Amino acid sequence: MPDVRLASPQGKWILLTTVLGSSMALLDSTVVNVALPRIGRDLDASLAALQWTVNAYMVTLAGLILLGGSLGDHYGRRKIFVLGVVWFAAASLLCGLALNPAMLIASRALQGIGGALLTPGSLALIQASFHPDDRSRAVGLWSGFGGIGAAVGPFLGGWLVSGPGWRWVFLLNVPLALLCVPVALRHVPESADGGRHARFDVLGAVLGALALALLTYALIEARTGSLIVALTAVVGLAAAVAFVQVERHRPDPMLPPDIFASRQFTAVNLVTLCVYAAFGGFFFLVALQLQVVSGYSPLAAGTALLPTTALMLLFSARSGALADRTGPRLPLTVGPLLCAAAMLLMLRVGPHSSYLTDVLPALLVMGAGMVTLVAPLTATVLASVDTARAGLASGINNAAARAAGLIAVAALPLLAGMGPEAYRVPSSFDTAFRRAMPMCAGVLVVGAALALALIRRPAPDCRHPDCRTYGSVTVPPLEGKGHV
Repeated sequence: MPDVRLASPQGKWILLTTVLGSSMALLDSTVVNVALPRIGRDLDASLAALQWTVNAYMVTLAGLILLGGSLGDHYGRRKIFVLGVVWFAAASLLCGLALNPAMLIASRALQGIGGALLTPGSLALIQASFHPDDRSRAVGLWSGFGGIGAAVGPFLGGWLVSGPGWRWVFLLNVPLALLCVPVALRHVPESADGGRHARFDVLGAVLGALALALLTYALIEARTGSLIVALTAVVGLAAAVAFVQVERHRPDPMLPPDIFASRQFTAVNLVTLCVYAAFGGFFFLVALQLQVVSGYSPLAAGTALLPTTALMLLFSARSGALADRTGPRLPLTVGPLLCAAAMLLMLRVGPHSSYLTDVLPALLVMGAGMVTLVAPLTATVLASVDTARAGLASGINNAAARAAGLIAVAALPLLAGMGPEAYRVPSSFDTAFRRAMPMCAGVLVVGAALALALIRRPAPDCRHPDCRTYGSVTVPPLEGKGHV
Protein backbone atom coordinates (compact mmCIF):
# COMPACT_ATOMS: atom_id res chain seq x y z
CA MET A 1 0.00 0.00 0.00
CA PRO A 2 1.37 3.49 -0.82
CA ASP A 3 2.39 5.30 2.34
CA VAL A 4 3.85 8.70 1.38
CA ARG A 5 2.21 11.47 3.41
CA LEU A 6 1.43 14.78 1.78
CA ALA A 7 3.02 16.81 4.58
CA SER A 8 6.35 14.99 4.28
CA PRO A 9 9.24 16.42 2.23
CA GLN A 10 8.90 13.51 -0.21
CA GLY A 11 5.18 14.19 -0.58
CA LYS A 12 5.85 17.81 -1.49
CA TRP A 13 8.49 16.78 -4.04
CA ILE A 14 6.08 14.30 -5.64
CA LEU A 15 3.39 16.98 -5.89
CA LEU A 16 5.87 19.45 -7.42
CA THR A 17 7.00 16.86 -9.98
CA THR A 18 3.50 15.98 -11.12
CA VAL A 19 2.42 19.63 -11.32
CA LEU A 20 5.48 20.54 -13.40
CA GLY A 21 4.95 17.62 -15.77
CA SER A 22 1.25 18.12 -16.33
CA SER A 23 1.73 21.90 -16.64
CA MET A 24 3.96 21.40 -19.67
CA ALA A 25 1.17 19.74 -21.63
CA LEU A 26 -1.54 21.99 -20.20
CA LEU A 27 0.31 25.21 -21.02
CA ASP A 28 0.85 24.15 -24.62
CA SER A 29 -2.85 23.40 -25.07
CA THR A 30 -3.79 26.92 -23.93
CA VAL A 31 -1.05 29.13 -25.40
CA VAL A 32 -0.55 27.84 -28.94
CA ASN A 33 -3.82 29.30 -30.27
CA VAL A 34 -2.70 32.78 -29.23
CA ALA A 35 0.54 32.35 -31.19
CA LEU A 36 -1.06 31.18 -34.46
CA PRO A 37 -1.21 34.52 -36.34
CA ARG A 38 2.49 35.22 -35.65
CA ILE A 39 3.44 31.65 -36.57
CA GLY A 40 1.54 32.00 -39.84
CA ARG A 41 3.22 35.30 -40.67
CA ASP A 42 6.75 34.23 -39.74
CA LEU A 43 6.61 30.84 -41.50
CA ASP A 44 4.40 32.03 -44.38
CA ALA A 45 1.87 29.35 -43.46
CA SER A 46 -1.60 28.85 -44.90
CA LEU A 47 -4.72 28.48 -42.76
CA ALA A 48 -4.50 24.71 -43.30
CA ALA A 49 -0.99 24.72 -41.83
CA LEU A 50 -2.26 26.59 -38.78
CA GLN A 51 -5.04 24.03 -38.39
CA TRP A 52 -2.44 21.27 -38.50
CA THR A 53 -0.30 23.10 -35.94
CA VAL A 54 -3.14 22.52 -33.51
CA ASN A 55 -4.37 19.17 -34.79
CA ALA A 56 -1.10 17.28 -35.30
CA TYR A 57 -0.62 17.42 -31.53
CA MET A 58 -4.23 16.46 -30.85
CA VAL A 59 -4.20 13.47 -33.24
CA THR A 60 -1.34 11.65 -31.53
CA LEU A 61 -2.40 12.67 -28.04
CA ALA A 62 -6.04 11.58 -28.45
CA GLY A 63 -5.06 8.39 -30.25
CA LEU A 64 -2.40 7.24 -27.78
CA ILE A 65 -3.42 8.58 -24.35
CA LEU A 66 -5.18 5.36 -23.29
CA LEU A 67 -2.16 3.31 -24.37
CA GLY A 68 0.12 5.70 -22.47
CA GLY A 69 -1.71 5.02 -19.22
CA SER A 70 -1.44 1.25 -19.73
CA LEU A 71 2.29 1.47 -20.45
CA GLY A 72 2.81 3.27 -17.15
CA ASP A 73 0.86 0.65 -15.23
CA HIS A 74 2.96 -2.15 -16.75
CA TYR A 75 6.49 -0.80 -17.10
CA GLY A 76 6.52 1.66 -14.22
CA ARG A 77 4.62 4.90 -13.81
CA ARG A 78 7.67 6.99 -12.96
CA LYS A 79 9.64 5.54 -15.86
CA ILE A 80 6.94 6.26 -18.44
CA PHE A 81 6.23 9.69 -16.92
CA VAL A 82 9.90 10.68 -17.14
CA LEU A 83 10.11 9.32 -20.68
CA GLY A 84 7.06 11.42 -21.57
CA VAL A 85 8.56 14.58 -20.07
CA VAL A 86 11.88 14.09 -21.92
CA TRP A 87 10.08 13.24 -25.17
CA PHE A 88 7.76 16.25 -24.83
CA ALA A 89 10.68 18.60 -24.13
CA ALA A 90 12.70 17.29 -27.09
CA ALA A 91 9.72 17.71 -29.41
CA SER A 92 9.13 21.20 -27.98
CA LEU A 93 12.72 22.09 -28.81
CA LEU A 94 12.12 20.97 -32.40
CA CYS A 95 8.95 23.08 -32.51
CA GLY A 96 10.88 26.11 -31.31
CA LEU A 97 13.56 25.55 -33.97
CA ALA A 98 11.09 24.88 -36.81
CA LEU A 99 12.24 26.32 -40.14
CA ASN A 100 8.97 25.81 -42.01
CA PRO A 101 5.36 24.72 -41.40
CA ALA A 102 6.08 21.08 -42.24
CA MET A 103 8.79 20.83 -39.58
CA LEU A 104 6.54 22.51 -37.01
CA ILE A 105 3.63 20.17 -37.77
CA ALA A 106 5.80 17.06 -37.55
CA SER A 107 7.28 18.27 -34.27
CA ARG A 108 3.80 18.93 -32.88
CA ALA A 109 2.83 15.33 -33.69
CA LEU A 110 5.87 14.17 -31.74
CA GLN A 111 4.83 16.44 -28.89
CA GLY A 112 1.48 14.66 -28.77
CA ILE A 113 3.22 11.32 -28.25
CA GLY A 114 5.10 12.75 -25.28
CA GLY A 115 1.87 14.23 -23.97
CA ALA A 116 0.16 10.83 -24.18
CA LEU A 117 2.89 9.40 -21.93
CA LEU A 118 3.10 12.15 -19.32
CA THR A 119 -0.53 13.32 -19.05
CA PRO A 120 -2.01 10.15 -17.51
CA GLY A 121 1.28 9.46 -15.73
CA SER A 122 1.19 12.61 -13.61
CA LEU A 123 -2.09 11.69 -11.93
CA ALA A 124 -1.16 7.98 -11.76
CA LEU A 125 1.95 8.85 -9.74
CA ILE A 126 -0.20 10.62 -7.16
CA GLN A 127 -2.64 7.74 -6.97
CA ALA A 128 0.17 5.20 -6.59
CA SER A 129 2.39 7.14 -4.17
CA PHE A 130 0.26 8.82 -1.52
CA HIS A 131 -1.33 7.27 1.53
CA PRO A 132 -5.09 6.77 0.97
CA ASP A 133 -5.89 9.33 3.67
CA ASP A 134 -3.95 12.03 1.77
CA ARG A 135 -4.73 11.02 -1.81
CA SER A 136 -7.84 13.12 -2.38
CA ARG A 137 -6.17 16.24 -0.98
CA ALA A 138 -3.08 15.62 -3.12
CA VAL A 139 -5.24 15.24 -6.23
CA GLY A 140 -7.11 18.42 -5.28
CA LEU A 141 -3.85 20.37 -4.94
CA TRP A 142 -2.60 18.90 -8.23
CA SER A 143 -5.75 19.92 -10.09
CA GLY A 144 -5.80 23.34 -8.40
CA PHE A 145 -2.21 24.16 -9.32
CA GLY A 146 -2.88 22.84 -12.82
CA GLY A 147 -5.86 25.16 -13.04
CA ILE A 148 -3.68 28.11 -12.07
CA GLY A 149 -1.27 27.10 -14.84
CA ALA A 150 -4.13 26.97 -17.32
CA ALA A 151 -5.34 30.39 -16.22
CA VAL A 152 -1.87 31.88 -16.63
CA GLY A 153 -1.32 30.11 -19.96
CA PRO A 154 -3.03 32.51 -22.40
CA PHE A 155 -1.50 35.55 -20.69
CA LEU A 156 1.96 33.95 -20.66
CA GLY A 157 1.60 32.89 -24.27
CA GLY A 158 0.56 36.37 -25.33
CA TRP A 159 3.49 37.90 -23.46
CA LEU A 160 5.97 35.50 -25.03
CA VAL A 161 4.62 36.04 -28.54
CA SER A 162 4.59 39.83 -28.14
CA GLY A 163 8.04 39.87 -26.51
CA PRO A 164 10.68 37.16 -27.05
CA GLY A 165 8.68 35.58 -29.90
CA TRP A 166 6.36 32.65 -30.56
CA ARG A 167 9.19 30.11 -30.50
CA TRP A 168 9.46 30.59 -26.74
CA VAL A 169 5.96 29.22 -26.35
CA PHE A 170 7.62 25.86 -27.08
CA LEU A 171 11.14 26.45 -25.81
CA LEU A 172 9.80 27.23 -22.33
CA ASN A 173 9.14 23.52 -21.88
CA VAL A 174 12.83 22.67 -21.97
CA PRO A 175 13.81 24.33 -18.64
CA LEU A 176 10.62 22.94 -17.06
CA ALA A 177 11.71 19.44 -18.08
CA LEU A 178 15.26 20.03 -16.83
CA LEU A 179 13.77 20.82 -13.42
CA CYS A 180 11.13 18.08 -13.46
CA VAL A 181 13.21 15.04 -14.47
CA PRO A 182 15.91 15.13 -11.74
CA VAL A 183 13.25 15.72 -9.06
CA ALA A 184 11.22 12.77 -10.34
CA LEU A 185 14.22 10.42 -10.45
CA ARG A 186 15.36 11.41 -6.95
CA HIS A 187 12.12 11.76 -5.00
CA VAL A 188 9.28 9.87 -6.73
CA PRO A 189 8.97 6.13 -5.93
CA GLU A 190 8.49 3.70 -8.80
CA SER A 191 5.27 1.72 -9.00
CA ALA A 192 3.74 -0.71 -11.48
CA ASP A 193 1.03 -3.33 -11.88
CA GLY A 194 2.92 -5.56 -14.28
CA GLY A 195 0.64 -8.55 -13.93
CA ARG A 196 -2.42 -6.60 -14.99
CA HIS A 197 -1.43 -6.14 -18.63
CA ALA A 198 -0.58 -9.30 -20.51
CA ARG A 199 -0.43 -7.42 -23.81
CA PHE A 200 -0.85 -3.94 -25.22
CA ASP A 201 -3.35 -2.89 -27.84
CA VAL A 202 -0.77 -1.20 -30.06
CA LEU A 203 -2.72 -2.08 -33.21
CA GLY A 204 -5.85 -0.43 -31.82
CA ALA A 205 -3.93 2.70 -30.85
CA VAL A 206 -2.30 2.96 -34.28
CA LEU A 207 -5.60 2.42 -36.11
CA GLY A 208 -7.35 5.01 -33.94
CA ALA A 209 -4.66 7.63 -34.48
CA LEU A 210 -4.48 6.81 -38.20
CA ALA A 211 -8.24 7.21 -38.61
CA LEU A 212 -8.18 10.57 -36.84
CA ALA A 213 -5.20 11.78 -38.90
CA LEU A 214 -6.66 10.74 -42.28
CA LEU A 215 -10.13 12.12 -41.58
CA THR A 216 -8.63 15.35 -40.28
CA TYR A 217 -6.52 15.67 -43.44
CA ALA A 218 -9.57 15.07 -45.62
CA LEU A 219 -11.57 17.76 -43.83
CA ILE A 220 -8.78 20.35 -43.89
CA GLU A 221 -8.00 19.78 -47.58
CA ALA A 222 -11.59 19.16 -48.72
CA ARG A 223 -11.84 22.60 -50.29
CA THR A 224 -9.41 21.46 -53.01
CA GLY A 225 -11.81 18.74 -54.14
CA SER A 226 -8.97 16.51 -55.32
CA LEU A 227 -9.07 12.76 -55.84
CA ILE A 228 -6.36 12.29 -53.20
CA VAL A 229 -8.54 13.97 -50.60
CA ALA A 230 -11.48 11.71 -51.47
CA LEU A 231 -9.30 8.61 -51.27
CA THR A 232 -7.88 9.79 -47.94
CA ALA A 233 -11.40 10.15 -46.55
CA VAL A 234 -12.30 6.63 -47.69
CA VAL A 235 -9.15 5.14 -46.16
CA GLY A 236 -9.76 7.10 -42.95
CA LEU A 237 -13.28 5.70 -42.66
CA ALA A 238 -11.91 2.21 -43.36
CA ALA A 239 -9.34 2.67 -40.58
CA ALA A 240 -12.12 3.74 -38.22
CA VAL A 241 -14.15 0.63 -39.07
CA ALA A 242 -11.05 -1.54 -38.64
CA PHE A 243 -10.41 0.08 -35.25
CA VAL A 244 -13.91 -0.84 -34.07
CA GLN A 245 -13.51 -4.42 -35.30
CA VAL A 246 -10.11 -4.81 -33.64
CA GLU A 247 -11.46 -3.50 -30.33
CA ARG A 248 -14.41 -5.90 -30.50
CA HIS A 249 -12.25 -9.00 -30.97
CA ARG A 250 -9.07 -8.36 -28.97
CA PRO A 251 -8.86 -10.07 -25.56
CA ASP A 252 -7.40 -6.94 -23.93
CA PRO A 253 -8.62 -3.96 -25.99
CA MET A 254 -7.60 -0.37 -25.41
CA LEU A 255 -11.25 0.67 -25.74
CA PRO A 256 -13.45 -2.19 -24.45
CA PRO A 257 -16.77 -2.02 -26.36
CA ASP A 258 -18.70 -3.43 -23.42
CA ILE A 259 -18.11 -0.25 -21.44
CA PHE A 260 -20.67 1.39 -23.74
CA ALA A 261 -23.29 -1.08 -22.52
CA SER A 262 -23.96 1.57 -19.88
CA ARG A 263 -26.56 3.87 -21.43
CA GLN A 264 -25.51 6.68 -19.11
CA PHE A 265 -21.85 6.36 -20.13
CA THR A 266 -22.75 6.41 -23.82
CA ALA A 267 -25.04 9.40 -23.33
CA VAL A 268 -22.54 11.49 -21.42
CA ASN A 269 -19.88 10.81 -24.05
CA LEU A 270 -22.27 11.96 -26.79
CA VAL A 271 -22.78 15.16 -24.81
CA THR A 272 -19.00 15.43 -24.45
CA LEU A 273 -18.50 15.14 -28.23
CA CYS A 274 -20.94 17.99 -28.85
CA VAL A 275 -19.67 20.25 -26.09
CA TYR A 276 -15.96 19.89 -26.75
CA ALA A 277 -16.34 20.07 -30.52
CA ALA A 278 -17.90 23.49 -30.01
CA PHE A 279 -15.22 24.50 -27.49
CA GLY A 280 -12.40 23.36 -29.79
CA GLY A 281 -13.74 25.36 -32.72
CA PHE A 282 -14.47 28.38 -30.54
CA PHE A 283 -11.08 28.72 -28.88
CA PHE A 284 -9.27 28.12 -32.19
CA LEU A 285 -11.19 30.88 -33.95
CA VAL A 286 -11.64 33.44 -31.19
CA ALA A 287 -7.87 33.91 -30.67
CA LEU A 288 -7.57 34.60 -34.41
CA GLN A 289 -10.65 36.86 -34.48
CA LEU A 290 -9.33 39.07 -31.68
CA GLN A 291 -5.97 39.53 -33.40
CA VAL A 292 -6.83 39.47 -37.11
CA VAL A 293 -10.11 41.40 -37.00
CA SER A 294 -10.22 43.34 -33.73
CA GLY A 295 -6.54 44.31 -33.88
CA TYR A 296 -5.50 42.92 -30.50
CA SER A 297 -1.85 42.19 -29.81
CA PRO A 298 -1.04 38.60 -28.81
CA LEU A 299 -0.67 39.76 -25.20
CA ALA A 300 -4.03 41.52 -25.24
CA ALA A 301 -5.72 38.53 -26.89
CA GLY A 302 -4.27 36.13 -24.32
CA THR A 303 -5.28 38.39 -21.45
CA ALA A 304 -8.76 38.82 -22.89
CA LEU A 305 -9.45 35.10 -22.52
CA LEU A 306 -8.54 34.94 -18.82
CA PRO A 307 -12.09 35.42 -17.40
CA THR A 308 -13.33 32.08 -18.74
CA THR A 309 -10.54 30.07 -17.13
CA ALA A 310 -10.63 32.14 -13.94
CA LEU A 311 -14.34 31.43 -13.45
CA MET A 312 -13.74 27.70 -13.86
CA LEU A 313 -10.86 27.80 -11.40
CA LEU A 314 -12.88 29.68 -8.79
CA PHE A 315 -16.29 28.03 -9.01
CA SER A 316 -15.98 24.53 -10.51
CA ALA A 317 -15.84 22.86 -7.07
CA ARG A 318 -19.03 24.62 -5.98
CA SER A 319 -20.70 23.66 -9.23
CA GLY A 320 -19.84 20.01 -8.62
CA ALA A 321 -21.32 20.17 -5.12
CA LEU A 322 -24.51 21.77 -6.46
CA ALA A 323 -24.83 19.08 -9.13
CA ASP A 324 -24.58 16.42 -6.40
CA ARG A 325 -27.82 17.84 -5.00
CA THR A 326 -29.73 18.55 -8.21
CA GLY A 327 -28.52 15.62 -10.31
CA PRO A 328 -26.55 15.98 -13.56
CA ARG A 329 -29.40 16.47 -16.07
CA LEU A 330 -30.09 20.11 -15.19
CA PRO A 331 -26.47 21.40 -15.30
CA LEU A 332 -25.66 19.32 -18.40
CA THR A 333 -28.65 20.91 -20.12
CA VAL A 334 -28.30 24.49 -18.89
CA GLY A 335 -24.48 24.66 -19.23
CA PRO A 336 -24.36 24.01 -22.99
CA LEU A 337 -27.23 26.46 -23.54
CA LEU A 338 -25.31 29.18 -21.68
CA CYS A 339 -22.23 28.45 -23.79
CA ALA A 340 -24.37 28.59 -26.95
CA ALA A 341 -25.66 32.00 -25.89
CA ALA A 342 -22.06 33.14 -25.31
CA MET A 343 -21.07 32.13 -28.84
CA LEU A 344 -23.97 34.12 -30.26
CA LEU A 345 -22.85 37.09 -28.15
CA MET A 346 -19.43 36.75 -29.82
CA LEU A 347 -21.10 37.95 -33.03
CA ARG A 348 -20.76 41.44 -31.52
CA VAL A 349 -16.97 41.14 -31.67
CA GLY A 350 -15.50 42.66 -34.82
CA PRO A 351 -13.47 45.66 -35.95
CA HIS A 352 -13.30 48.40 -33.30
CA SER A 353 -15.32 46.37 -30.79
CA SER A 354 -15.06 47.28 -27.10
CA TYR A 355 -13.65 44.72 -24.71
CA LEU A 356 -15.88 45.76 -21.82
CA THR A 357 -19.16 45.88 -23.75
CA ASP A 358 -18.61 43.27 -26.50
CA VAL A 359 -15.91 40.73 -25.62
CA LEU A 360 -16.11 40.47 -21.82
CA PRO A 361 -19.87 39.79 -21.56
CA ALA A 362 -19.58 36.89 -24.00
CA LEU A 363 -16.62 35.38 -22.16
CA LEU A 364 -18.33 35.75 -18.77
CA VAL A 365 -21.40 33.90 -20.05
CA MET A 366 -19.08 31.31 -21.61
CA GLY A 367 -17.29 30.86 -18.29
CA ALA A 368 -20.59 30.53 -16.44
CA GLY A 369 -21.72 27.84 -18.86
CA MET A 370 -18.47 25.90 -18.53
CA VAL A 371 -18.58 26.15 -14.73
CA THR A 372 -22.11 24.79 -14.84
CA LEU A 373 -21.37 21.74 -17.00
CA VAL A 374 -17.73 20.56 -16.68
CA ALA A 375 -17.74 19.26 -13.09
CA PRO A 376 -21.11 17.44 -13.46
CA LEU A 377 -19.94 15.94 -16.74
CA THR A 378 -16.86 14.43 -15.09
CA ALA A 379 -18.89 13.18 -12.14
CA THR A 380 -21.46 11.56 -14.43
CA VAL A 381 -18.77 9.76 -16.42
CA LEU A 382 -17.35 8.24 -13.25
CA ALA A 383 -20.77 7.41 -11.82
CA SER A 384 -21.86 5.52 -14.93
CA VAL A 385 -19.32 2.66 -14.63
CA ASP A 386 -17.97 0.35 -11.95
CA THR A 387 -15.36 1.87 -9.66
CA ALA A 388 -12.69 -0.49 -11.03
CA ARG A 389 -13.16 1.04 -14.50
CA ALA A 390 -13.24 4.69 -13.40
CA GLY A 391 -9.77 5.46 -14.73
CA LEU A 392 -10.58 3.86 -18.09
CA ALA A 393 -13.90 5.72 -18.30
CA SER A 394 -12.22 9.04 -17.57
CA GLY A 395 -9.51 8.33 -20.16
CA ILE A 396 -12.10 7.49 -22.83
CA ASN A 397 -14.04 10.66 -22.05
CA ASN A 398 -10.86 12.76 -22.18
CA ALA A 399 -9.82 11.19 -25.50
CA ALA A 400 -13.33 11.71 -26.92
CA ALA A 401 -13.17 15.39 -26.04
CA ARG A 402 -9.78 15.79 -27.73
CA ALA A 403 -10.98 13.95 -30.83
CA ALA A 404 -14.08 16.15 -31.01
CA GLY A 405 -11.94 19.26 -30.74
CA LEU A 406 -9.54 18.27 -33.50
CA ILE A 407 -12.40 17.34 -35.87
CA ALA A 408 -14.00 20.72 -35.16
CA VAL A 409 -10.77 22.61 -35.88
CA ALA A 410 -10.51 20.68 -39.16
CA ALA A 411 -14.15 21.00 -40.24
CA LEU A 412 -15.29 24.42 -39.00
CA PRO A 413 -13.17 26.60 -41.32
CA LEU A 414 -14.38 24.49 -44.25
CA LEU A 415 -18.04 24.80 -43.24
CA ALA A 416 -17.66 28.54 -42.60
CA GLY A 417 -16.08 29.10 -46.03
CA MET A 418 -12.61 30.17 -44.92
CA GLY A 419 -10.10 30.21 -47.76
CA PRO A 420 -6.41 29.28 -47.39
CA GLU A 421 -5.43 32.92 -46.78
CA ALA A 422 -8.50 34.00 -44.81
CA TYR A 423 -6.57 34.85 -41.66
CA ARG A 424 -4.52 37.40 -43.63
CA VAL A 425 -7.64 39.36 -44.71
CA PRO A 426 -9.61 40.77 -41.75
CA SER A 427 -12.89 41.26 -43.64
CA SER A 428 -12.87 37.69 -45.01
CA PHE A 429 -12.04 36.17 -41.64
CA ASP A 430 -14.71 38.25 -39.90
CA THR A 431 -17.36 37.05 -42.36
CA ALA A 432 -16.41 33.41 -41.85
CA PHE A 433 -16.26 33.86 -38.05
CA ARG A 434 -19.84 35.14 -38.10
CA ARG A 435 -20.89 31.97 -39.91
CA ALA A 436 -18.93 29.72 -37.54
CA MET A 437 -20.28 30.95 -34.20
CA PRO A 438 -23.93 29.99 -34.88
CA MET A 439 -22.69 26.55 -36.01
CA CYS A 440 -20.87 26.07 -32.69
CA ALA A 441 -23.96 27.28 -30.84
CA GLY A 442 -26.10 24.79 -32.76
CA VAL A 443 -23.84 21.88 -31.78
CA LEU A 444 -24.13 22.95 -28.14
CA VAL A 445 -27.93 23.03 -28.39
CA VAL A 446 -27.81 19.45 -29.71
CA GLY A 447 -25.65 18.51 -26.70
CA ALA A 448 -28.15 20.12 -24.33
CA ALA A 449 -31.01 18.23 -25.98
CA LEU A 450 -29.14 14.93 -25.61
CA ALA A 451 -28.50 15.63 -21.94
CA LEU A 452 -32.15 16.49 -21.32
CA ALA A 453 -33.33 13.33 -23.05
CA LEU A 454 -30.76 10.76 -21.94
CA ILE A 455 -29.01 11.71 -18.69
CA ARG A 456 -30.37 10.27 -15.44
CA ARG A 457 -29.47 10.76 -11.79
CA PRO A 458 -26.75 8.26 -10.76
CA ALA A 459 -26.95 5.93 -7.79
CA PRO A 460 -26.27 7.61 -4.42
CA ASP A 461 -23.21 5.43 -3.69
CA CYS A 462 -21.45 6.08 -7.01
CA ARG A 463 -17.86 7.23 -7.29
CA HIS A 464 -17.20 10.99 -7.17
CA PRO A 465 -14.29 12.88 -8.77
CA ASP A 466 -11.07 13.46 -6.88
CA CYS A 467 -10.39 16.48 -9.11
CA ARG A 468 -12.68 19.24 -7.88
CA THR A 469 -10.95 22.30 -9.32
CA TYR A 470 -10.78 22.57 -13.10
CA GLY A 471 -8.85 25.04 -15.19
CA SER A 472 -8.59 23.49 -18.64
CA VAL A 473 -11.06 24.90 -21.16
CA THR A 474 -10.40 22.38 -23.94
CA VAL A 475 -10.79 18.93 -22.29
CA PRO A 476 -12.45 17.41 -19.23
CA PRO A 477 -10.03 16.44 -16.46
CA LEU A 478 -8.50 13.00 -16.19
CA GLU A 479 -9.34 10.97 -13.10
CA GLY A 480 -7.39 8.08 -11.64
CA LYS A 481 -8.67 4.80 -10.28
CA GLY A 482 -9.17 6.34 -6.88
CA HIS A 483 -11.81 5.19 -4.51
CA VAL A 484 -15.54 5.36 -3.93
